[in-house]
Amino acid sequence: MKNFLSSLLATITGILIMTILVILILAGIVAVSTSKGAPEVKENSLLVARFNARIIDRTNEDPFAQLYSGNFAHDKIMGLNQILKDLDKAENDDNIKGIFLNLGGLSAGIATLGEIREALLDFKKNSGKFIYAYADAYTQKSYYLATAADSIFMTPEGMFLFNGMRAEVMFYKKALGKIGVDMQVIRHGSYKGAVEPFLRDDLSKENREQIEDYMGAIWGKIVNDISVSRGIAVDELNRIADDLVTIDPDQLLETGMIDGLIYYEEMLTLMKKKLGVEEEEDLNAIRLTKYKDVPSSEKKAYSKDKIAVIYAMGTVVDGNAGEGYIGSERIAKAIRKARRDKSVKAIVFRINSGGGSGSAADVIHHELMLAASQKPVVASMGDVAASGGYYIAAPADTILAGPGTITGSIGVFGLFPNMQELMNDKLGITTDVVKTNTHADIFTAMDPLDPGERMIMQKMVDNFYQRFVTIVSEGRGMSYGEVDAIAGGRVWSGSDALEVGLIDMYGGLEKSIDVAAKMAGLENYRIRSLPKLEDPMTVIMKQLTGETLLRSDRFLRSELGDQYIHYKKIRDISKMQGIQAILPYEIEVR
Repeated sequence: MKNFLSSLLATITGILIMTILVILILAGIVAVSTSKGAPEVKENSLLVARFNARIIDRTNEDPFAQLYSGNFAHDKIMGLNQILKDLDKAENDDNIKGIFLNLGGLSAGIATLGEIREALLDFKKNSGKFIYAYADAYTQKSYYLATAADSIFMTPEGMFLFNGMRAEVMFYKKALGKIGVDMQVIRHGSYKGAVEPFLRDDLSKENREQIEDYMGAIWGKIVNDISVSRGIAVDELNRIADDLVTIDPDQLLETGMIDGLIYYEEMLTLMKKKLGVEEEEDLNAIRLTKYKDVPSSEKKAYSKDKIAVIYAMGTVVDGNAGEGYIGSERIAKAIRKARRDKSVKAIVFRINSGGGSGSAADVIHHELMLAASQKPVVASMGDVAASGGYYIAAPADTILAGPGTITGSIGVFGLFPNMQELMNDKLGITTDVVKTNTHADIFTAMDPLDPGERMIMQKMVDNFYQRFVTIVSEGRGMSYGEVDAIAGGRVWSGSDALEVGLIDMYGGLEKSIDVAAKMAGLENYRIRSLPKLEDPMTVIMKQLTGETLLRSDRFLRSELGDQYIHYKKIRDISKMQGIQAILPYEIEVR
């Protein structure tokens, strides 16, 4: 007993010391942050935008966020909502004379970059101010963003990648066969391509068709936008990609892809001339990540009316999962809160998800349907809103997406591994079963599904598919047959989704808010972001008590880089339960 009490006292003492240390650290950060005040924007300044962090729909702008970001030295995440807000603010800031895009690799989807690019074009058009772009190396995504600039420059020995898009699918059928694993597939629809790697050695006609269609649509959007900005014909851009012309920096100038090959020091001199700054003087500049703390010069009249913007990002899961997942309980609560708040006159439901749990999607769908019966609801699709991500958008009065958004994937499938040959013949492991009822072992991996069990599983999948198509037909005002004809698990680009009726118009987050305001008859309004982000202290305490993996998630993302997506996919699959409405694969444009 004495040893137990000593251990208990030591544990309590340790917790108290840790709590005190955390409070002292936070107090120090508060003192530092409050003493600095808002950053100053000097006259004749440049706004420097690097976009050298992962860009998501929103992020915690709390100054304490760095404490649990996993990297204290750098901004690891940028919020699209804040970027758009700051570009709009800079447009009306007399001290900001132009924007310098200092680019490199970009961690964002094409639809997200499309929204930023449109905001940059609006900045130029509405303010008459200039934008210059510069990079040591351009990827296709960074170049796409750079084409919003008046002039594009690169270091003389820089690299420029412009070679088109490709889709590469890996197949596991033969490998699984060698180790004695048979994947039993239950699906509805010819286009649910996720199961093909377990059934085939190559792409089916249907899967190849859908990949060609949505990949072609995304590439078409990219080259068309570049063509308009740079004055280069689409056919010529495709020739440049086919012949790998951009590998030779000199040909970049000849083709008109860029405006100059200069070193960074020469770039600074060029901007000094543009701003009328003497060579020996320094440029006045402020980074975009700091500019968010600058008060807006444009004062809006106070209004009690609000538009609620509800952010749903990540895999759809059951329960109360935190930011980065679409937890059914958390998101449904946010929708319910907006519905019941009389000062909220309209709702914008921002979705960035490839889907997930069917039951969780249904819970969120039901809550959004209730909200849509009482006030205008607009769904705003980000880079992807497919499968379960489309399921939860279906009740909205109006759905907006970018041409490069990935959506659709209205279909259901199930995978049931049979490892009997692996265990029995390869490893020499056998099992014997005692059960109380006929199908008590229906989900075992040690025995194949019998015809009766296969029929049961097929019925479950078919029933959910029928439910999926029905809720889409009701939400979109289409017949069951019309939706079924474009469903079957088929993935659509935003441009094609507009043609088949899955969305109503093109537009990003800002346009979605404008549409919601018009539907509600609002001129003056405030934005309320939901779900409410947790304060840093709560997050830290959850980390200490093991209630969240946020910090370890960010650490792994930092360490694994581009390979993180594979780790996350495996982890998400390991947590799946029940029927899943999920995009068949990860789609990332490079």
